Amino acid sequence: MRKQQGKIKNPKLANKYRRRLSLRNKISGTSERPRVMTSKTSKHLRVIVVDDLSHKILFSVQTFGKNSDGEIKKNLEGAKKIGGIIAGKLKDQNIERAVYDRNGCKFNGLVAAVANSM
Repeated sequence: MRKQQGKIKNPKLANKYRRRLSLRNKISGTSERPRVMTSKTSKHLRVIVVDDLSHKILFSVQTFGKNSDGEIKKNLEGAKKIGGIIAGKLKDQNIERAVYDRNGCKFNGLVAAVANSM
């Protein structure tokens, strides 16, 4: 069950949530063309590749956890490294095209660096 948009008091968060819902209604990933979703927190960056038709996560790369190596940080260089890793994994699975989901964030900075390095 998703959060009601009217209950979000912070205007910036409400606008981001509205943008996220608007984007998700327009895009969807398939097995031939999966959805590449980028999410940011204050400390970390995560990129997930999703097949929406079968409701499966194909793989993910992030700056934390056991799937990350300790040298990737949340900065522009780290975002470019993550984009390169995602591009390599997509090529390994013979996927040439993907749909990019910026998850309500503006397309600049880290989000743009991940997308441009793929």
